[in-house]
Amino acid sequence: MNRITSFEQYQQEYKRSVETPEAFWAEQAEQFTWHKKWDNVLEWNFDEPSIKWFIGGQLNITENCLDRHLEKRGNQTALIWEPNNPEDEVRKFTYKELHSEVCRFANVLKKNGAKKGDRICIYMPMIPELTIAVLACARIGAIHSVVFGGFSFKSLSDRIHDADCNVVITSDGAYRGAKEIPLKNVIDEALLTCPSVKKVIVYKHINTEVKMESGRDVWWQDEIKNSSADCPAEIMDAEDMLFILYTSGSTGKPKGVVHTIAGYMTFVDYTFRNVFQYNDGDIFWCTADVGWITGHSYLVYGPLLAGGTTLMFEGIPTYPDAGRFWQVIDKHQVAIFYTAPTAIRSLEALGLDFVKPYKLDSLKVLGTVGEPINEFAWNWYNENIGKKKCPIVDTWWQTETGGIMISPLAGITKTKPGFATLPLPGVQPILLDEQGKELQGNNVEGRLCFKFPWPGIIRTTYQNHKRCKETYFETFKGYYFTGDACKRDEEGYYHISGRVDDVIKVSGHLLGTSEIENAIDQHPDIVESAVVGFPHEIKGWGIYAFVICEHERKDADALKKEIIETVTKNMGAIAKPDKIQVVQGLPKTRSGKIMRRILRKIAEGDLSNLGDTSTLLDPSIVEEIKKGAH
Repeated sequence: MNRITSFEQYQQEYKRSVETPEAFWAEQAEQFTWHKKWDNVLEWNFDEPSIKWFIGGQLNITENCLDRHLEKRGNQTALIWEPNNPEDEVRKFTYKELHSEVCRFANVLKKNGAKKGDRICIYMPMIPELTIAVLACARIGAIHSVVFGGFSFKSLSDRIHDADCNVVITSDGAYRGAKEIPLKNVIDEALLTCPSVKKVIVYKHINTEVKMESGRDVWWQDEIKNSSADCPAEIMDAEDMLFILYTSGSTGKPKGVVHTIAGYMTFVDYTFRNVFQYNDGDIFWCTADVGWITGHSYLVYGPLLAGGTTLMFEGIPTYPDAGRFWQVIDKHQVAIFYTAPTAIRSLEALGLDFVKPYKLDSLKVLGTVGEPINEFAWNWYNENIGKKKCPIVDTWWQTETGGIMISPLAGITKTKPGFATLPLPGVQPILLDEQGKELQGNNVEGRLCFKFPWPGIIRTTYQNHKRCKETYFETFKGYYFTGDACKRDEEGYYHISGRVDDVIKVSGHLLGTSEIENAIDQHPDIVESAVVGFPHEIKGWGIYAFVICEHERKDADALKKEIIETVTKNMGAIAKPDKIQVVQGLPKTRSGKIMRRILRKIAEGDLSNLGDTSTLLDPSIVEEIKKGAH
């Protein structure tokens, strides 16, 4: 079952994976169902960049997630769905039932004009049909682009437009705690500028009234009624696209990260089994939304490839109260729990009264994802949730890496609060200084890069290969650059210290500063804005916006409220600023470049060391901003 069981074995596997990477990864790929084995394991160069794994191989990922388990695990639970409201009914699917539903919906997609190579946008709540839709796309060889249900119509239309989607799958609405979110209305507004979309398939979930456009919109429930459960999987090439997932970058437009089938499949399966030390019968719960990479890799694909049981949760951690996570763990006897440090910090702040009523004795492994976890939150999680008996896997990875890169292996690696610890076998990190020189040995700090490809690595950014090259492979020639600063301590353990570019990690989600600024600048009174991150005790990083107003406004609070509404409308609530400061001007060089370094220091409250401001066009601006800082 391709699983490491001791630290000595990890060391041997790691050594072997670095010395003979192609043989190592070929061995991991052997266990899958292939229509045709590969001719060549790997061809790569980081200059173009061009990376291809398992060249010439033919397969379908859904046969490996579903079909190959039917004989042995047909009646085993594959998916458990826990609804937003704890009073509502739980839904469970065996492998046999999930296979049948995926095939039926794959036939619905075909009937509605979807075919191999098409891009399909999925904008849905966290319900089983979202998982079914993702797998149905993969079954027919269509490329899925899942968009998080919290994004606004503008962000949604940008993503549909960029991928040139011809089908959208959505629902009438979503429940989020006590709120109802009108997803179909958002889709309707987005599609006003997306002529490529010919069909919208709508799942009736909250039974709210929606407008259905004749000839374009159809109900999922009507379409599936007479749909056959027999749908042979489309035979795909190893390097065919599996999905596009949009992530914010340091320039305004989100970039479509492309992952391909065989390499991604091999990597998420291997990392899932080893990091979490997954055993048959374990209930695995990843709390991430499928709109993010964590939901793709460790809610849908990883657990199903491993023949596991995955739990999907529609709600939020504080509804109906802040004990909801712990209630769900007890209710379903969850063995492995994987969530974000933001959620842990927010629940920790609400106190132990919400934890005490629950046993939590089914837990064996705890995990964190999305951002580094600080020592205080790590200790709280360890003591109060894991009862000091559950190893914590603090996982570091990115949308672009496809799966976990640096992490403890549960119960095998010695953990250390705040440290992602050691690279997984097959993963070769390197720390470089700003000039691109390798920092050797331990007790060093530099830019985190990788010197050799792994199967889950990004292949391109959709329809813009130049951007992929510039973002990840040009900063340091011959290396993949993560955009993160990193320290390697005296034990060789890795600690990720944060971004080095104009991207803010809010609650574990990367948001480009220029994209937020573009959204703020839509407000009619705002002439210009600059956005930076600042340490936030719950979210990890918060958003601090400095804005210049065209006319002086006496009603500062009303203005700030309007800015937040503008950002929410244009980008989604996830991007709304935590602090807004109205300023007369921004610190700019004579060439017009905003000195964000100065704004970051002010936002962080570090006013003593702003560096040389004499090169600025108007140094007096800095003093004025300092006086008005929160």
